Amino acid sequence: MSEAGIDITIDEEAGVDDETGFIDPVAMEDDEAELFAGDRGTLDPEVRRVLVRLLQRRFLTAEKNRAHWRVLLENQSMIESRLHDLFVRLVVDHDRGIAYKQQVRSGEIDVPILLRDEPYNRVETLVLVHLRSVYQHEAISGETTARVDLEEIEEGVLTYFDLSDNNLSRPQKEVRDAVGRLASEGLIDEESTGRYRITPLVEVVLDNSRLTELTRWLAEGRSRAGEAVAQGLATTAAENIETDMDEEDDRS
Repeated sequence: MSEAGIDITIDEEAGVDDETGFIDPVAMEDDEAELFAGDRGTLDPEVRRVLVRLLQRRFLTAEKNRAHWRVLLENQSMIESRLHDLFVRLVVDHDRGIAYKQQVRSGEIDVPILLRDEPYNRVETLVLVHLRSVYQHEAISGETTARVDLEEIEEGVLTYFDLSDNNLSRPQKEVRDAVGRLASEGLIDEESTGRYRITPLVEVVLDNSRLTELTRWLAEGRSRAGEAVAQGLATTAAENIETDMDEEDDRS
């Protein structure tokens, strides 16, 4: 009890000097170090790296980023809180081992848009439909892995092109460019030259209902009408998955 009658409790673990009654100072080398000058962050370095990776990349997968995936699961609530501060939602698919982000949109409050949509173009959508169809067929057949050759992709997608001029170079390049983008996003993994493994990401980007919708429209006509439908639906093929941070559009 102090002279003023106020009860003062001292933490014994704080290291109180018996002679002076003051708390021992903490050595500078034992104090929490800043990661950079003026650092006011509170997250551990590895958690910060996972947070940045989620903002940078379209997906985070357990298969290719086991260390980051472990950190994500151990600190999911904290990472979600930081993303929610930015009006960004975190989606973690534990069964597939996939995490991705979504821009929060609301008609009730003013939400500044941080993420930009990068919809697939017509050819990318056609390639995606083909990959998703192969993946579904293999799954129904009981296969745990679906693989596809570049030539098989070209053969399936080029049926939607007008090849009356017999000029294959341009459409083939468009198909290969589309395959390149989907590979860079992790939807397919090139195991050998021209041989790809289709990853579970295709189920996230193109769910069953949308696959059925696209397939039905395309089956109604593999002509100009079918291409027009594919073009129109390309903008919605990945509407639920956001890309990196928007560097161009400041809507705040």
